[in-house]
Formats: sequence, C-alpha cells, structure tokens
Amino acid sequence: MKIAILPGDGIGPEIIKQAVDVLRALNVGAELIEAQIGGAGYEKFGDPLPDSTLDLAIKSDAVLLGAVGDWKYDALPREKRPERGLLRIRKELNLFANLRPATLYPELAGASSLKPEIVSNLDIMIVRELTGDIYFGQPRGIHENENGEREGINTMRYSESEIKRIAHVAFQIAMKRSKKLCSVDKANVLETTELWRQVMMDISKEYPEVELTHMYVDNAAMQLIKNPKQFDVLVTGNIFGDILSDEASMLTGSIGMLPSASLDSNNKGMYEPSHGSAPDIAGKNIANPLATILSLAMMFRYTFNDEKNANKIESAVKKALSQGFRTVDIYSVGDKKVSCSEMGEAVIASLN
Repeated sequence: MKIAILPGDGIGPEIIKQAVDVLRALNVGAELIEAQIGGAGYEKFGDPLPDSTLDLAIKSDAVLLGAVGDWKYDALPREKRPERGLLRIRKELNLFANLRPATLYPELAGASSLKPEIVSNLDIMIVRELTGDIYFGQPRGIHENENGEREGINTMRYSESEIKRIAHVAFQIAMKRSKKLCSVDKANVLETTELWRQVMMDISKEYPEVELTHMYVDNAAMQLIKNPKQFDVLVTGNIFGDILSDEASMLTGSIGMLPSASLDSNNKGMYEPSHGSAPDIAGKNIANPLATILSLAMMFRYTFNDEKNANKIESAVKKALSQGFRTVDIYSVGDKKVSCSEMGEAVIASLN
C-alpha cells in the first residue's frame, strides 16, 4: 500500500507524526511519501496544492492529511490561500463523500459540556456531501454592482446525480448500522434542498429496510444539543454538514477527538482530523493527536477493508484513555495530563 502523507500547516506536522508512528508500529509494510499542501505548499512552490502533491495523491492508495491554514496567509489572493488547496484536492480526487463519526468514549463523558445522561454512549455518523453546494457553485466572487456598491455572490447548487451518489453512500452506511437515516435540508426555503429532499425520497425506495426521516437544518442543530441520541446516521449537503459536524464534535468533549474520511466512488480516500490547523498552539506539543490517529483507523476500514487493524487502533485509543491519559483539551482534574507526543506514545504502548 502506498500512502501520501500531507502534514500541512500549524499543528498538522505534530499530529501527523503521531499517526505515522502508530502506522509504523502496526508494521503493515506501507510505503509512506510526504509532500506539501496548504501554506507549506505555498511557501515551497507558490501554490497551496502543488502539481507534485496532486500527482502523488492521485498515484497513492490513500492520503493522510494533517491540517491547513494560518492567519498569516489571510492577505493572499484567495486562490493562493491554504484552504483553496484543500478544496481543490477534494475536487480533483472526486472525494464526494465525507464521513464524520461523533463517538463519545465513556472515559470522556465528563469532558462534554452536556450532562452525561444526554451524551453517554453517543455514536453518530454524519455523511456530508463534499464536492458540491455553495463552496463550489458558480457564479461566485465579490464585484461592484450597478449602484457602485460592492456585492458578494455565492451560488448554492446541486445536480440530481450528485445527490443520488451521496444518498446511496448514506443509505448503505445506515444498512450496516441501525437502519435509521435522517436527511437534513432547508427545503421550506431553498429550492436546492427541496430537490435534495425529493431525490432522497426517490432513493429510499431502493432501501425499504431503512427508516428515512427529514429535518430542517436549524432544527437539526437544536436537536443535536437537546437530544443527540435520537440520531444514528445523518446525511446532508456540504455547508450544512460542515457546520453540524463541528457542532457534533463538541458533544464528544473536543473537536480533537473527531476523525473523518473523504471517499470517492471506489472508496479511495483522504483521511484527516475534523479540526483545523490551530496556529495559536502550533509547535507547543500540546495538540490532541487522537482525531488523526482515529482517522488512520478509518483508512484501514474504508480504503483497505482491514477491520482488524482498524479495531486495533481504536482499541488502543480506548485503552490509553481508560488509563487516564489526556491532552489539555480533554483534561480534567485527576487525569494524567500529557503532551501531543506522549499521547501518541501511550497509544503505541496500548497497541502491544
């Protein structure tokens, strides 16, 4: 197996190192090749997604990504900013299906801002469409209108085929879980999501065992806080999924615990933590590497169809947590506060 390693910016190199060390400890014989993306790509090549990085990603079996972005790049032209590299690699690799599990480990029930009885045993899968919607729709931009006033334009759009393919992914995941699927939209206001709801209902006929429900996005945001365990699998568009998955991450105690997988139609994927590059703590060795390590588990499960190693990684994370190891974002009085690298070492020790 050939894996492209893209550390990126901010805390990316620190958390990626821990995941790579776990990968090497598994001794699966993977070929690991590192390349630049985001601000690191801009610094070396003048491009947040250098051609050499994209070529490596295309030729690899999977991609492990850290994070991109830094405030110091905010003044660059938009096409040169780190985030554009991330959006482009998703689009170029056709990674349309983003899977974001929000699982609360029992050991971290106290780290959530909600009462333990509300979040205990939480296990949600959010399926987010990743290559369409308002992030990619045209026309877009900032221009001067006929009154001489600046005007910003973004376009929300989805084709029927785009909705169908993410619908199939979501229904198939629901079939392997509790056979419950909630589709999140804003069909009462936005025609784009009115079509989304119609297509979801059409595809549901192919999965009669799955109970399909619908919820407006504002209500879904409220229900995730009020009664999150009513959900099992949620499916939604790009921008709604971006927001709701970050909200769901805080139910687990920290966004530092939330892994993700972005898959194409053949389950080739890019795996990354759901959090950002956190430039304010970069280089301090205090970031939580568990989301990145758990993303590695998702890589084995979805791209390499290797449930054994996926379970091995997840069990090692659970064991490290049960032994009381905590990075600062999930620390409570009485826990063993550890650094980013020490948490990685604790997971590796638990593998054995």
